[in-house]
Amino acid sequence: MTDSSAPPVAVFDLDNTLADTAHRQRFLESKPRDWNAFFAAAPDDPPLAEGVALALASAEECEVVYLTGRPERCRRDTLAWLAAQGLPEGRLHMRDDQDRRPARHTKLEVLRQLARTREIRMLVDDELVCDDAERAGLTVVRARWTAPSEALGEAQEQDGRT
Repeated sequence: MTDSSAPPVAVFDLDNTLADTAHRQRFLESKPRDWNAFFAAAPDDPPLAEGVALALASAEECEVVYLTGRPERCRRDTLAWLAAQGLPEGRLHMRDDQDRRPARHTKLEVLRQLARTREIRMLVDDELVCDDAERAGLTVVRARWTAPSEALGEAQEQDGRT
């Protein structure tokens, strides 16, 4: 049962939704992938203006929640990056360090938990996650303001890392 007295939530992904990961894609293109370098470079991600503007506008009516496939060990850097961009404060849901399921599965699990008690106004994420969330009945906004990354897509689906 959702709490009708609480504001709805707007859920935002980070990588290639709010944060431009293009400068660190090279770490995913090598074999084996260099996950430590990929995540170590995340604090240097430039913000994506379209995503940031949408998050700021959403905060006027919604509680902003961040939902990422980044591992929990990246929490401190991620929170610092969000604050440095002037993004709204909000809960940050991250993947357990040992969880290797595809991001669309881990994220849908969190979304279902959120939806039990809160209205989810929208989810802003990439295509695969949005497809599954839309099938589950959620309103989605596809973050199409960056070029799709084949390496990142593989990482999400096959490696369960981001």
